[in-house]
Amino acid sequence: MNRRTKIVAVAAAVLLTLGAGGVAVASGGEGGHGTHTVREAAALTGTAKLYRPAGDDITFGFDVHLAAEDNEDPQAATGTFRFSHYKDGKGGYAVAKVDCLTTGGKVAVVTGVVTETDVDAFRNKRVGISVHDDGERDRLGYSWVGRETDLEVPPCLSSAPFEKVRAGTGDFKVLPWQVEYPTE
Repeated sequence: MNRRTKIVAVAAAVLLTLGAGGVAVASGGEGGHGTHTVREAAALTGTAKLYRPAGDDITFGFDVHLAAEDNEDPQAATGTFRFSHYKDGKGGYAVAKVDCLTTGGKVAVVTGVVTETDVDAFRNKRVGISVHDDGERDRLGYSWVGRETDLEVPPCLSSAPFEKVRAGTGDFKVLPWQVEYPTE
């Protein structure tokens, strides 16, 4: 291959590569350093400890995602969340398999069925948790607040985020859901 043909071939390859990158950016792709990734529809990640002046050790952790292709079905969310509450050597923990995730702005609501626990009241029950990711001092709420302990929680529902997380512990990240509405 002569020199001119090699130059044309390399130039064409560079243009094709740049063109593909431009298409990825134009189609809403996110990513950095020349990579293209599809934005997931919604997500809730992170951990925090709740503030309690009596010294309770209460921790919540999330790794919850709604894939881009499931944007219209929040009950297709996947992942797990965990919570534990200990004081004076007593307490318990639970791990739930996610069955719904909805987010709006900096607020997320996730539900899941408890698959692992040492607290009989949670075993095989659906629970809901809400998170407000305010960037400074996150907040959290949960469905088991109040007097009714045998409450059946529907998918995608929880209480308002009424609890404050302990200063310096909240690193919740909420990826807002971008619902696509049909046009007329």
